[in-house]
Amino acid sequence: MSSKNRKYGPDHPWTKFKMECANEVGCVQYCKENNDHYKGDLTSRENGAQGGPIGGEMVRQMIEMAKKQKGIG
Repeated sequence: MSSKNRKYGPDHPWTKFKMECANEVGCVQYCKENNDHYKGDLTSRENGAQGGPIGGEMVRQMIEMAKKQKGIG
């Protein structure tokens, strides 16, 4: 499935997970679900600085969950 066809609404588990992670790192204002700001005029560096901490936290938590499921951590 291409990413264009994915429709994640506010009740979708991924959206909830992203909002939880954004809240933990204090970047909720940068989530597209939280605002309707057009970001096409921002540079990659600006977008990365805003959304990067959210994605990084999501990855950290997913790794932690996987370790717990395997009994590693």
